[in-house]
Amino acid sequence: MMTTYALVGASEFNSEQFSARNGAGAFDAVIAVDGGFASLAAVGCAPDLAIGDFDSLGYVPEGVEVLAFPPEKDASDMELALGEAVARGADAVEVYGALGGRLDHTLANLQLLASFAEHGLTVTAVGERERIAFLVGPGELRLDAAGAGIVSVFSLTDVSTGVVEEGLKYGLDGVALTNRTSWGLSNEFIGTPARIALESGTLAVFLPL
Repeated sequence: MMTTYALVGASEFNSEQFSARNGAGAFDAVIAVDGGFASLAAVGCAPDLAIGDFDSLGYVPEGVEVLAFPPEKDASDMELALGEAVARGADAVEVYGALGGRLDHTLANLQLLASFAEHGLTVTAVGERERIAFLVGPGELRLDAAGAGIVSVFSLTDVSTGVVEEGLKYGLDGVALTNRTSWGLSNEFIGTPARIALESGTLAVFLPL
């Protein structure tokens, strides 16, 4: 059984999705990443750990375990939190509050999440309207027939080879996707089980909530 941590950052927080997952016992631990502590407090969740330099939050939390860092550092608070989750035994992470807000933070987080996925962590980022799965080759992602809405797939490496999309409106059969194309944008569920796979590289798979 996988050990799953929830990480909650300071950006837009899908409190409804988090609360439903947390209430169902989906998480073995919850880590507040700087300003994410305030987001968790707003839904009555006390994290197992608060980590960061706390410049976004504006104060150092009390009453929980804290790992505090100076603002002048070479790693973002999210990177530190991901590393700490792995060090504590996480096999999988669901990351909230990492998308939206400042575009540079979003891009940095996407790069970080891809990197940790490439090192064996199962990674999902949850936004207000979508979740993003990070798929590393060789690998596959199977989606059941209950899905509806838009699916987009982008390469986060220079090239992802052997990309397959089955059971969606537009099929791909062993193609190469690069990180310099819009190919992969806006596919659609059609009411059948779907499969996304690749041979090498790293994909970000955008799925509706």
